[in-house]
Amino acid sequence: MQLTDSHAHIYSEQFKTDRDEALHRAYEAGVTTIVMPNIDHTSIDGMLETEARFPQQCFAMMGLHPCSVGKDFERELYLVEEWLGKRPFAAVGECGIDLYWDKTTLAQQQEALRVQVALAKKHNLPLVLHTRDAFQETADIIEAAQDGTLRGVFHCFSGTPEEAERVLRLGFKLGIGGVATFKNGGADKFLPTIALEHLLLETDCPYLAPVPHRGKRNEPSYLPLIARRVAELLGKSPEEIAEATTQNAKALFAL
Repeated sequence: MQLTDSHAHIYSEQFKTDRDEALHRAYEAGVTTIVMPNIDHTSIDGMLETEARFPQQCFAMMGLHPCSVGKDFERELYLVEEWLGKRPFAAVGECGIDLYWDKTTLAQQQEALRVQVALAKKHNLPLVLHTRDAFQETADIIEAAQDGTLRGVFHCFSGTPEEAERVLRLGFKLGIGGVATFKNGGADKFLPTIALEHLLLETDCPYLAPVPHRGKRNEPSYLPLIARRVAELLGKSPEEIAEATTQNAKALFAL
């Protein structure tokens, strides 16, 4: 069973002491491909170094996380643009809007997202969207910009059936992670109605570890637990989920 973790911060400091071992555990668990979202200028070196050391398994994207949008966000975006012009990346991301931590930067976050949407169009790359407490604000910007060329994924999706339908109408995919295994995670409300072609699997490690590891550091080797939960909700086998979501990720990220 081959799996693709479509969103993992495996380069983060939380894996400083055992990154090699964690990647080996992932491979042993069938997670042969890991796509890494960027955060801001501080994460680029670690992410690219991880990709260079594990080029068959780890693939970098380039973007500015909404929680890193501050007064100097334009400088951050120039750096993103510069890197996108230098070499290939799997996607523009992660980008989006986060109103959980700070509502005061909404206007700057919206502007940063619009710039990254334009960069995705310019470089013909998918978008990886972060939408914490800001689904509507994010979806509105994507809807306004959608001219048939935009594609990507609403990562860590745990919204309503109506929101899931809106994502599909926009031509985007749903990234399903550890929240799907939580008792009140809400995946049982929307997932059973979604066709497999619209789904990606992700860990978002080191965050949001699936049950039975909830509350601990997450890692890509836990992805089979998420695949099993999705299989259960869709009435399919874990192998079917693994195959379909891996093909979806390969097609979206051109891996």
